[in-house]
Amino acid sequence: MAENKTKSTDTDVQAFVAAIENERRREDSLVLLDLMGRATGFDPRIWGDSMVGYGQYRYKYKSGHSGEYFLTGFSPRKSAMSIYVMPGFKQYEKQLALLGKHKHSVSCLYVTRLANIDLGILENIVADSVSRMKKLYPDWSA
Repeated sequence: MAENKTKSTDTDVQAFVAAIENERRREDSLVLLDLMGRATGFDPRIWGDSMVGYGQYRYKYKSGHSGEYFLTGFSPRKSAMSIYVMPGFKQYEKQLALLGKHKHSVSCLYVTRLANIDLGILENIVADSVSRMKKLYPDWSA
């Protein structure tokens, strides 16, 4: 069975953020480090080569594939900041309507500038999503 490519690393989070070339992404990353730390109670870790994750959980699919992944996190991509909300967005429709300028897929929120969104709403979504993930994966989430 294939092994997950995205794993937690020992890369220094502050060094990762300091090395972000785009000034806006670097500044927004500093804001998200603080916001997600408060919302989750976890310290950040680098996952793969470009994602900052908080907490982790183990999953196992019916197919037998299993692995570990972060409970929530973000990645400073070129086109937008990607914010990972692992349980998805169906339960957050009201909050998303008030959030501000964004796009989203199943479990990824895309924001070009944090200044364009309500950070209080984002923090509430992140905190709630982590709580939901802990309930979905009670045997091991940290």
